[in-house]
Amino acid sequence: MINLIELSTLGILTFLIGICGIILNRKNIILVLMSIEIILLAVNFNFIAFSIFLDDVIGQLFGLFIITIAAAESAIGLAILVIFYRIRGTIAIKYLSNSN
Repeated sequence: MINLIELSTLGILTFLIGICGIILNRKNIILVLMSIEIILLAVNFNFIAFSIFLDDVIGQLFGLFIITIAAAESAIGLAILVIFYRIRGTIAIKYLSNSN
């Protein structure tokens, strides 16, 4: 059986991959949204790991709420990007704050 330290290490590494994706990628907003989803996945993974380790259902309920919030965030974020692409013709981050 896998112990809690290994599961927490996997969650921390996944979280760091998401943070690196946000920090290293400054050009494409879709990759930034994907990195945010990876961060939410890492937090969700840790909630479920600790829930199993402590034999409690609360962490799994929080995981369910995080999945729901992540799905809504993805849908709204992609809808905003589609509208932004129709107006500006690009989804590059450097053109987000430009009013031209």
